[in-house]
Amino acid sequence: MPPPTSAPATAPAVAQTPPAVTPPAAPALPDAGPLLRIDTAQSLIAVTVRRGGILARLGHDHVVASHAVTGTVAPSRNVADFQFRLDEMKIDEADLRRIAGLEKQPSADAIEGTRHNMLTKVLDADRYPLVTVHVERRAAGQPLQVAITLHGVTRTLAIPVELREENGVISVKGTVQLKQTDFGLTPFSVMGGAMSVLDPMELRFDLTAR
Repeated sequence: MPPPTSAPATAPAVAQTPPAVTPPAAPALPDAGPLLRIDTAQSLIAVTVRRGGILARLGHDHVVASHAVTGTVAPSRNVADFQFRLDEMKIDEADLRRIAGLEKQPSADAIEGTRHNMLTKVLDADRYPLVTVHVERRAAGQPLQVAITLHGVTRTLAIPVELREENGVISVKGTVQLKQTDFGLTPFSVMGGAMSVLDPMELRFDLTAR
């Protein structure tokens, strides 16, 4: 009987390397063009809040201001982004009170008390230290679209402004009425509201970028 025929040897399998895959290119971002920077020394945001309640005469109206606004403007895209810290705001500076039409100057102790109440009892500045603002200019001569983020809440408003561009410098100024409750804030009050701060507040801004 002839010997059994051996099965032909099978070549070992060779692992196939998958072809390299080129990831899709990231979408190109629009060129922001040259950026202007907020000139902090020439910029101001000031907020006037007024007293209320049946004992309002015993309290004070207040002006709270930031002289430390930072940020950028992209003229080619008609957008701007800036911010300021709540704990760097100044309380009741005499010249700003005069501009706001507030004559009686509070004492140093009253100003310090206002600062403490504002930062801790109203704004919760330890948790929400920054106010951020995003601005879009959609058409010349039209109100700016302004998104303000305060206390973790963002509200977008159309704000008419006086805007000037000259020699590469942009200046914008205006005023807007806001409500504290729109940003989840509870206006400060004592004695069951007999002395309180009114909900509406007037924000005045004068900003320069270069």
